[in-house]
Amino acid sequence: MFYLRCELQHFETSCFDGTIGSAFSMTDKKKEEQETRPFSDFPLNYDVLDSVHAMGFETATPIQTASIPPIMEGNDVIGIAQTGTGKTAAFLIPTMHRLLENPDRKGIGALIIVPTRELAVQIDQAVEGLSYYTGLSSMAIYGGGDGTDFKQEKKALIEGTDIIIGTPGRLLSHLNLGYVPLSNLPVLILDEADRMLDMGFFNDITRIIRACNEKRQTLFFSATMPDKILMLTRQILNKPVTINIALSKPADGVTQKAYCIFDKQKQDLIVSILKEEDWKSVIVFASTKKQVSDVDRHLRRSGLNSRAISSDLDQKEREEVLLGFRNRRIPILVATNVVARGIDVDDIEMVVNYDVPRDAEDYVHRIGRTARAQRTGVGVTLVSPQEQSQFYRIEQLIGQTVEKSEVPKELGPTPPYNPKFGGGKGKSRNNKGKGKRPFHKKKRPSNNSNSSKKKD
Repeated sequence: MFYLRCELQHFETSCFDGTIGSAFSMTDKKKEEQETRPFSDFPLNYDVLDSVHAMGFETATPIQTASIPPIMEGNDVIGIAQTGTGKTAAFLIPTMHRLLENPDRKGIGALIIVPTRELAVQIDQAVEGLSYYTGLSSMAIYGGGDGTDFKQEKKALIEGTDIIIGTPGRLLSHLNLGYVPLSNLPVLILDEADRMLDMGFFNDITRIIRACNEKRQTLFFSATMPDKILMLTRQILNKPVTINIALSKPADGVTQKAYCIFDKQKQDLIVSILKEEDWKSVIVFASTKKQVSDVDRHLRRSGLNSRAISSDLDQKEREEVLLGFRNRRIPILVATNVVARGIDVDDIEMVVNYDVPRDAEDYVHRIGRTARAQRTGVGVTLVSPQEQSQFYRIEQLIGQTVEKSEVPKELGPTPPYNPKFGGGKGKSRNNKGKGKRPFHKKKRPSNNSNSSKKKD
């Protein structure tokens, strides 16, 4: 299970200074009962409930169970939960209920700010499904389109749309032109807030928030709560109910493996792993756009059917790649973690971490993309000597030692797993440190003035 616990706290102070005023006190039995509930138990608008059932949803997930009541009551909410827990429906369903309960609504009913265009499209599609019987309107607003798209977005903003989903940069482009009516906005939602800050959107978000109605309801959803996120919540939330679906460990259906390997061997190892079986759906995560491009190029040269997705592609190309991955015409997708946040595919067979995630919690988010809905899957991580201490922290977070698999002999010597002592740099598992080392040791610079210059 992904859910270790569900914590609800109500903060009395409007500045959210960390002082807990009152908490929802529940016995262990009651907590267990409230982890999941049928949607029919919530006093939702009948049209919303019909739409939810038409989508095939019967039972709410823990984040949905905990979020729906306070949102329906009009409270500000902080929802902390990882990818794949049902966060989107957790804020959409009660928000649609609140909009429908106001027959005199005008203008923009809810503004949802997201980090990427893929996530904007994904949420817009979710709105379309969940509002099937409601008649609510929505529009996704993001960059990468042409002038026609911009005009359609402008019209939706001026004339009023029930739910607007947009990326910060595109929203600011419209806002700066002076026609976006946010002074009476009832509901503001920030989704994947941690990723937006990682991408440098802090100032953009604060500018948008300053243009919004101060008496709005604000819903704030994030996978993690770093200091900068906490600072933002203090500025924008009023007595928030905090819901924390804590990280525990990857699902039991995930077979986790790690390969201790040198950086120069990683691309060949990925090829070897992907050719072992006829994989139908694989995501390869890399940290940078350059790595994504290099890995994809190597996979294709090796005869594998892969595609890279990054912000370098225009919107039409990105949508084509995602469509091909969803319908399995493209079995291997290479992407950065940020871009992959907008990929909602339930039956991914394997996740490969080309490098170790810098944040240990990101490992759980990535691996959690496979083995969903009681399925099985494989999570593979390639660990260089420099990354071994990071991977050790991941093992401590998830409370288990990940199996270290053997690297094919044809790839040459590999480093031992020794995270507490520098990762075994310069030694290999195949030759136990004897004989020729994989890399030549660099000479130390002499103590003269020229040698002390920094590298460019």
